[in-house]
Amino acid sequence: MELRDYLRILRAHWLGILLLTLLGVGVAAGWTALQPRVYTASSSGYVSSGGGGSDVGSSLVGDQLARSKVTSYIDIGSWRTVAEYAIDELGLQTSPESLVTKVDVSNPLDTVVIHVSASASSPEGARDLAEAWIRGMVAEIDNIEGDGSSGSAAVSLIPGDSARLPGGPSSPNVRLSLALGGLVGLALGIGYAVIRHVLDRRVRDPRDIERETGVSVVGTLPLDKELAAHRQILDFTSAGAGPTAIAEAMRELRTNLQFMDVDNPPRAIVVTSPLPGDGKSTLAGNLAVSLAAAGQKVILVDADLRRPMVASLFGLPEGAGLTDILAGRAQIADVRHTVDPSGNLVVIAAGRIPPNPSEVLGSNRMRDLIRSLGESALVIIDSPPLLPVTDAAILANLADGALIVVSAGKTTYDMLHKATANLEKASARALGIVLNRVPKRGAQAMYYGYQYHGEYASTEPAAVTPDEPALVGPGQPALRRSSLRRRGTLGDPA
Repeated sequence: MELRDYLRILRAHWLGILLLTLLGVGVAAGWTALQPRVYTASSSGYVSSGGGGSDVGSSLVGDQLARSKVTSYIDIGSWRTVAEYAIDELGLQTSPESLVTKVDVSNPLDTVVIHVSASASSPEGARDLAEAWIRGMVAEIDNIEGDGSSGSAAVSLIPGDSARLPGGPSSPNVRLSLALGGLVGLALGIGYAVIRHVLDRRVRDPRDIERETGVSVVGTLPLDKELAAHRQILDFTSAGAGPTAIAEAMRELRTNLQFMDVDNPPRAIVVTSPLPGDGKSTLAGNLAVSLAAAGQKVILVDADLRRPMVASLFGLPEGAGLTDILAGRAQIADVRHTVDPSGNLVVIAAGRIPPNPSEVLGSNRMRDLIRSLGESALVIIDSPPLLPVTDAAILANLADGALIVVSAGKTTYDMLHKATANLEKASARALGIVLNRVPKRGAQAMYYGYQYHGEYASTEPAAVTPDEPALVGPGQPALRRSSLRRRGTLGDPA
């Protein structure tokens, strides 16, 4: 994965990352509120030799003597006897061992100054403990170095700067706790995003689809929630069809199919999907219309003998169709419907639903029919899904291959692998994959790589003109361009 792939993952799951970061800050704030407040005060003392000569030589000797004692005096600061002195002076109810842990004695580098930092549950307690600790160290040094009286030691500790009353607690550090909580939450959020991406088996990125299956993605079609539940056909017959998202996506798919195999172009293409609801029927219809608008002779055959949709998609009467041709009850000329003014597109409906669709579609008559139709036109065959039944795999074997329509964010790689495996078992060829219902906006649009923003045509005309595309549905008049700009998705219940 490249850096931009990680950025896409983070953008796709930004909400989860944000919530986990806020959760980390909230947990840190709660933990901080439950911690006892600790205040710290500091006092200091000066180690001095008792000689105190006025000449420079005596001063240097005294300074060296004081420096040699500093390390020892720091160690005295951690003795129990010093803690007992502070307990007796302040009247504390604690043990010397416990009190020693609340005091830190240190010496700044190259000095004879001793610092004492004391911690307590109140500002006054911290101040008093720091000052009492210095006095305790002085008394202990006098007992060791002198005769026990104040200042009797040759090198003594002189109390210096008195402890100041703390202005606020030293612990817990609210800002540090919140920052650490936010960082931990951010790390968890990023981990959540990466793990979810790794565990998510739904198809999303065309590059990942090609890596997983080895089959090229020949088209991506945008999503429009407003039109997702309505099966509609784009009219590409107008000379100036507008550059809407759906229209441009269909033109791209049409171009990819035309240049798929220049030396041996497919003459019969099966359009299928792993499961129902991926938009295969509407895609088959729009692909046929798009190819016919480009001047190519196209025959659209509804071979979905389970749930036929093509007749209702084009507003054709239900009745005779493919099954009647295969049964010998009708000829092609009896059931064909020319649905565009140019006469380039012919539609053959499914006809009566037989009790044995797989056997009917796998018959020699179906093979001969596909071969016969392919001699004069490009044949687009709408078939049932690949996973529930075997019809599509059988048809793909009789034709030149199959286009597999999958839904972005819905179809899983397991479904897609099984669908392509079913084609391989039938010795059929997967011509390509069409990624349907790709979001046009937001983080997922960037993740899926589908970006369509501009419209180059004018938005002023309100009436249908010969230069405008229209949506044509069953028994519906052509819609104005303004309606078409609600870019629909190729989705249908089939």
